[in-house]
Amino acid sequence: GPTGVGKTELCKSLAETLFDDENAMVRIDMSEFMERHSVSRLIGAPPGYVGYEEGGKLTEAVRRRPYSVVLFDEIEKAHVDVFNVLLQVLDDGRLSDNQGHTVDFTNTIIVMTSNLGSHAIQEISERGGSDAEIDAAVEDAIQGHFLPEFLNRIDEKIVFHPLKRTQMRAIVDLQVARLVRRIQKLGLELEISEAALNGLAAIGFD
Repeated sequence: GPTGVGKTELCKSLAETLFDDENAMVRIDMSEFMERHSVSRLIGAPPGYVGYEEGGKLTEAVRRRPYSVVLFDEIEKAHVDVFNVLLQVLDDGRLSDNQGHTVDFTNTIIVMTSNLGSHAIQEISERGGSDAEIDAAVEDAIQGHFLPEFLNRIDEKIVFHPLKRTQMRAIVDLQVARLVRRIQKLGLELEISEAALNGLAAIGFD
């Protein structure tokens, strides 16, 4: 889905619901893994190379926090060699790091976000197209970008549609309620008018 519709927020909610902590999330920005050599940053540099002692960004994070939501953000930007690593995780539920240690992924929830089809989503939404038309356009974009052997290992694909004004107001209400509870713990009160809430929703929508 397009930017700003709550894909990352969903992962935080998943982490909080499943693991009682919204910080039980490992976020990997795949725009940092567009080059072939960047694979070593996921699982760690080989012996003798700079950064060997540090471990991989992915393997080390999951080793330290085996119960977590692993988010691969903007997966379409990753180099093709990175997908070989992901295929091993999706196939076996484990991954070997640069030091030969096996990292267990069986207690993680793996989520991959993508902006593929965003322009089509926007265009279809603006002319009043149906949700089914949006879903079909996104499916075409995904099928045209990723290899079948990768897509076949994904359990579920969810298309996020652009937010409507009413949905934005509901989000504002949720976030403000959360803020009010935090302020009340400090012994303070916060009152926000309907006009202010609608104004915040309008800013978020635009």
